[in-house]
Amino acid sequence: MINRNLIILSIGQVFSFTSPVVSVLLSGIIGASMTNINYLATLPTALMIVGTAIGSLIASKIMKVKGRRFGFSLASIINSFFSLVCAYAIFIDNFAVFCLGNLTIGLSVSFAQQYRFAASESVQTSNIPKAISLILLLGIVASLLGANIVSLSKDIFNSTYVGSYIAMSLLTIIPFFFFVFYQNEKRTEEVYIKSQKSIIDLLSNKDIQLSILSAGVGYATMSTLMTATPIHMNMMHGFSIFSTGIVLQMHVIGMFLPSLVTGDLIKKFGHKNIIFTGIIILFITTFIHFNYETYYGFMVGLILLGVGWNFLFVSGTSLLVISYNKEDKFLAQGLNDFIVFSSQSIGALSAGILLFATSWKTLNIICLPLLIILLIFLFLKKNNR
Repeated sequence: MINRNLIILSIGQVFSFTSPVVSVLLSGIIGASMTNINYLATLPTALMIVGTAIGSLIASKIMKVKGRRFGFSLASIINSFFSLVCAYAIFIDNFAVFCLGNLTIGLSVSFAQQYRFAASESVQTSNIPKAISLILLLGIVASLLGANIVSLSKDIFNSTYVGSYIAMSLLTIIPFFFFVFYQNEKRTEEVYIKSQKSIIDLLSNKDIQLSILSAGVGYATMSTLMTATPIHMNMMHGFSIFSTGIVLQMHVIGMFLPSLVTGDLIKKFGHKNIIFTGIIILFITTFIHFNYETYYGFMVGLILLGVGWNFLFVSGTSLLVISYNKEDKFLAQGLNDFIVFSSQSIGALSAGILLFATSWKTLNIICLPLLIILLIFLFLKKNNR
């Protein structure tokens, strides 16, 4: 299964995905220090995710025309440059510039999110779940790398956290030098002709509907709770940045470590059973968050949040790539990511507003209807089968 492209994609995952980790951990806290309006504290985080959603269709289009290598290389340059923009924004204490930097970092992340699709194209069909799981598994390394940047480099300069974003800029440029050796898929008429299906045609496919809904609900739930947790722990419960960072690291491990077995579980039990398991895990997550507002309550809840997300996202992604025709892949992938990351951005945008306007418990309750909708759709799909 291992080949040159998969190795390069793995390296790209390790370094490119330090930026979302650092953004989620720091941007809400930094945003809160830059503005007196509490509701806007999570705006930089949300804009990073909005950038990912907006960029999804753009990334797919560029890669269809120019190839994966060009798209991934461009993303590395954008990520690195706008990490420096964020560092400058922190230095001059400019909230608007900081938001702009996060928005554009999100755009670069939309390209990097295509690593999992590129990985699925690099292996045989039977190995697709494993290839996707491998790429996601390396998110653990990105998480540890990103979180340690925060503690090791945040005080290098007079302005706190400037060093964190400069270090992130250096890390995110590294994939550029590896993607020079990436081999694009051979240009065949079958792949590069105009897609024969419209968006409506694709969305009429029941398997594509389930794949998008599974990944979208997983991301919306995870994004809402994950974005609110650092602020809730730090600002409302008084936990230190270090303690909050440990919880977030454990959450990211929960997101990616199951990828060691998720691919095998999907092959053995099927996509729908793993999606069902992910839904149950997320129900348990909201129960823990609702009843245990303690350090270990947050930690266990966020670990389970990561595991539930992993089951929904990996199952949804691997189901998607076996549900469309080859000539429709760029349209299907772009459409999927646009909807999924739009769901994530809505969760992140609403997290701060709902947290300050209501409460932590209410925020968790609001996530339940999404899980119920997915559960109903899953059962209807099984009954139709």
